[in-house]
Order: sequence, then C-alpha cells, then structure tokens
Amino acid sequence: MHTPVAIIGAGPSGLLLGQLLHRAGIPNVILERQTPDYVLSRIRAGVLEQGMVELLRKAGVHERMDAEGLVHDGFELALSGRRVHIDLKGLTGGKTVMIYGQTEVTRDLMAAREAAGATTVYQASNVQIHDPKGERPWLTYEHNGETHRLDCDYIAGCDGFHGVARQSIPADAIKTFERVYPFGWLGILADTPPVNEELVYATHERGFALCSMRSPTRTRYYVQVDAEEKVEDWSDDRFWNELKARLPQDLASKLVTGPSIEKSIAPLRSFVVEPMQYGKLFLVGDAAHIVPPTGAKGLNLAASDVSTLFDILVKVYQEGRTDLLQRYSEICLRRVWKAERFSWWMTSMLHRFPGADAFSERITATELDYFVSAEAGRQTIAENYVGLPYEPVDTQPEEALHVTSQCA
Repeated sequence: MHTPVAIIGAGPSGLLLGQLLHRAGIPNVILERQTPDYVLSRIRAGVLEQGMVELLRKAGVHERMDAEGLVHDGFELALSGRRVHIDLKGLTGGKTVMIYGQTEVTRDLMAAREAAGATTVYQASNVQIHDPKGERPWLTYEHNGETHRLDCDYIAGCDGFHGVARQSIPADAIKTFERVYPFGWLGILADTPPVNEELVYATHERGFALCSMRSPTRTRYYVQVDAEEKVEDWSDDRFWNELKARLPQDLASKLVTGPSIEKSIAPLRSFVVEPMQYGKLFLVGDAAHIVPPTGAKGLNLAASDVSTLFDILVKVYQEGRTDLLQRYSEICLRRVWKAERFSWWMTSMLHRFPGADAFSERITATELDYFVSAEAGRQTIAENYVGLPYEPVDTQPEEALHVTSQCA
C-alpha cells in the first residue's frame, strides 16, 4: 500500500493533521498502537489557544466545540490570598481561549475521519520506520497477526514522548534539552460545578493549585505534590481539604466537592529535541517537545506544529515547493522555545521548590508581583497565554526574525 503521508499516532495531533490533509485532497494513512477507546480514555488538556480554535474550524470539526466549549476572556491568579485578574481579551486586542477538553477534540476528529472514509489502522503494533532519509521511506507494522508494509512520501511522527518516531532517529543526529521538576500535579476530575467562572492559578506556602473545568458541571482540579507521592495515598477528602487550604477563603468557602471520576499524578518536565525532522520524518507535538502544564501549552504547541507541517505539505503537493521542507524545524522551534520559556516561567513563579532558600523565595515573589502590578507585565502574560501567532511557512528568515522579535 502507498500513501503520500503516513502518520504515526491517532491522538489529537495525528488526527488533526490527517483531517487537514484530507480536506486539502492529500491522502494519508494513520497508524495507531492502541484502540479507539483507549485513545479516548486519556484525560488531558482543556484550554485551547485562539490559534488552535481557528485551526479546528479550518479542519471543519468545530460545530460541537462552538456549541459546547466555554469562551474565556481571562483567568485569575491567586497569590497567597490576593486575587489578580488577567484580562486576556482586553490586553491582547480581543483574543480569548476556549475551554474544551482534549478528549472531546479527539472524539470530534475521530468522527470526522470516519465520516470521510479515511484510513486509520488501530492496534498497529511493532511500527518500524525504514529509510527516512531516502527517496521513498516506508513503514512496517503488525496488524491482526500479519506484517504489513506502507510506502509513503513523508512520515509525521505524532506518537508522543515514548513513541517510535523520535527513537528511530540516530542519537548523534539530534540534541535534547531537558529539565525535570521536583514535584508533580495531583489532579482529579469531578462532576461538580466550577468554583469560579474563570480558571484560577493559585500559589500558596503549601504549594500550587489550579481550579479548572471541562463544562459548567464538570471540573478539573490540581494540587502540587512531591514527586514521590502515590495517588493511592490521596483519598478524595484529603484532596479537597488540601485544595481548600491553598485557595483564598472566599473561593474555598464556596467550593463544591464530590466523588472523583478520575485521579492521577502527572510528573512535570520541560523537554525539547532539535532538530524536529530527520530526512522525510517530521516530529510533531510531544514526540519533539514537552512542557509543564502550568502555561496550558502542550496540546496547543502540537497544533502549531500540525499547522506548520500542513502548510508546508500543501505547498509541496500543490506548488512543488520542496524547498520549504527543510524549514519545518526552524519555524516550529522558534515558537516551541517561546512556549517553553513561558511554561517554565509560570511553573517557576507559582510553585514551591523544595530546598529553596529565603532569598530565592523573595525574588520569585517580587518578580511575580512586578509582572502582575503593571499593565505591561499583565499584557506579556496575556499575550503568551492566548498564544503567539503562527509563523507563515514562506516567510524569509530575516522577516521571521522581525516577526518573532515583535512577539517576544
């Protein structure tokens, strides 16, 4: 079997790329190791940048998102009891974010792909990449007890941090940058009304907390915990009590608690691999970079990678612009590193670091106060939170430097 574009991974990035390519008349095949039900069981991000919202509309999978998603004009920072509103819409010239769960994005993309009759092979095991630097790369995989071969022009590795795509690149051909944080996020999902109409990021001497939501009746809450903590040691009552202790009193007093639907601990890390391509293999999303979730950038960065790769492939197939293929990594990495910086900054400002001395704690508190007390500081936070602009793929390098400097 041959396809112009082979996509590894049927998460939101792989499905979104496949949907965009299909609508542009570029056939593609997706290989996914897990079952559809397993993919939909992943509880992940729920804050979509305006750029990703517009990309989903471009892909034609926006109807349910527009009907059920919650448009947020801002969010709150709770700084040891003091509440500061970040007016996203007012500070960015009208930009907003959308609260719509990753699971729902994936569900919409799955439905669109099925309706289009595009090929997705679920439970494709032992996927292997062959000759990615050659003229005709190809994949092998096992399905229903048989080995299959898939020839293609290009390969998109949308298979996550632990996937085969990045592991198929020789170690001496890439460089990795990583920081592992000494804490994690304990999160629960509950069918309870949100404690606040906007997200609340809270810093407290006991540690960080986040009040998020999936809908007007379903909430997602997090508290910072030590990296060695076990989820089984946290009863629902213990979680709710700890969350209340870290919130301002007026919020804690109206927090509605209830049994958790899902409970898990996520480690935090910053990770980037350079370059994000190897021959005709392109790394997309978590396969190339990880951010701590504090800045709500993980899924959104994957979407911007998808947008860049899609725009390049359209130019290749419609205009013969193969010269743009080598620009994928540099274009993506400019935006990736800015999102990494913002996520690192939010994480550093709002969390308690074990062993931090009194001077470091005062500097952190002063830095945060400096940003939130001035409109220019709040504007910087807002511009990064709603998402920096996507860079056009045919912009000349010197023009790109000018564009990115305006957004820094």
